[in-house]
Amino acid sequence: MKPYRAWTPTQSYLFPPSPSDWLPENHVAWFILDVVEQLDIAAIETVIQKKDPRGVRPLNPRMLLAVLFYAYAHGMYSSRKIERACWEDVAFRVLSGNTQPDHSCIADFRRVHIAAFDALFVQVLQLCARAGLCKLGHVSLDGTKILASASKHKAMSYQRMHEEQARLRREVEVLTGKAEAADADEDRRIGKGVSEDDLPKELVRREKRLERIAQLQKSLEEEAAQARADELRDNAEALEKKAQSHDDPTEVKRLYTRAGKSRAQADELAPERKDDDEGMPHHSVPTEPDGKPKPKAQRNFTDSDSRIMTSKGAFVQGYNAQVAVDGQVIVAQGVSNQAPDSEHMVPMVTRIGQNLGRFPEAILADTGYFCGENVDGCIERGVTPYIATGRQRHADGEMSQAMPANAKLRANMNERLSTPAGRALYRRRKTEVEPVFGQIKSARGFRTFSMRGKQKVRGEWALVCLIHNLLKLFGASESPAMA
Repeated sequence: MKPYRAWTPTQSYLFPPSPSDWLPENHVAWFILDVVEQLDIAAIETVIQKKDPRGVRPLNPRMLLAVLFYAYAHGMYSSRKIERACWEDVAFRVLSGNTQPDHSCIADFRRVHIAAFDALFVQVLQLCARAGLCKLGHVSLDGTKILASASKHKAMSYQRMHEEQARLRREVEVLTGKAEAADADEDRRIGKGVSEDDLPKELVRREKRLERIAQLQKSLEEEAAQARADELRDNAEALEKKAQSHDDPTEVKRLYTRAGKSRAQADELAPERKDDDEGMPHHSVPTEPDGKPKPKAQRNFTDSDSRIMTSKGAFVQGYNAQVAVDGQVIVAQGVSNQAPDSEHMVPMVTRIGQNLGRFPEAILADTGYFCGENVDGCIERGVTPYIATGRQRHADGEMSQAMPANAKLRANMNERLSTPAGRALYRRRKTEVEPVFGQIKSARGFRTFSMRGKQKVRGEWALVCLIHNLLKLFGASESPAMA
């Protein structure tokens, strides 16, 4: 009988095993450990060190970062799955130093330090730049819709909020009457007094829903008032600018009077608000002239910052995630709740300059970004824009005659794109930015944010883009094989 090789799974080791023997030398886990050791994590450590030094010692933040990075690189986003992998997966055990952080610890670390991933993304991007992966000759820009951690069926319009409140109040009155009758009957039978626990569950549930609707309604009204106030202030600035260039004193006085009334109405609706969107566009609530939300203005009960958008012809509850790509390395990233792509171009170009200290020579974008403001914004920053003005015909490559309104601007852009150099350059857009979304959404399965709220979603997208660049940096190393 042919003998088998020895197999003793329960045999104890005579000498302690070395983790370096568990994984091949070119494994991505070793690369992640090297990168994590180079990162400046002072922002994370500052938050940790502010806590009371007494009690259980915290886990090493670099270890948790390494575990998170490896998990996201392999499409693992659930903290419970990551905890289980720290027991069952050799690479996770190497990265964690053979410790097994609890899933709540992993989730809390990601949640508490989510804002730090923007800075960590820039650090990894700069490592890519030092490795020669970012040339900034030309950059491709595009956006994709990522689902929010919320159902579109949990959204409610402003008009529906009023209707639902009226319906729930009627039901609460009926249930309250029944509860009072039941209490009176019990008082007659067993004596007076009833505890809160004796309230009908239906009544408690409806009162909580009424409270939640009232909160969302108030938030929607405040945002609508702010949006209308900003609109009035923009109108006042336009009137004042027009007055400064007008020759007729009577007309100048009239323009300044109208501007003053607009500013007064704006101050009455809402005070000036500091921009908290970090330069990215924000979806404005559709408002009436008096600053009230329009009846169809909506809010989601689960994630009130998310919006209903269209993706591949379907309505989804989500966010608009943007990337600027240089040779499949993400040189700028951002997220907003504004569905159209157009308003994202100038902020994204600005972020490229902030991240790498200089702007690209050219930027490529599809027709969703074409407008005069974007063309002017790119030129002001020394960037040559190549933006499609309409759908191309496959037969002859000519642009269609649909959109935009400014015929001269469109003609100039068409002329730039129709040259042999322009066609060759623009053709590269789909081979650079589209594969990035494919790798993130299909290969690594990131299609839904696990966090809620605009700020946390931005941090999570920064982490996803960081991991993408980390894998590109690993692929450019001498031994790119990945286990």
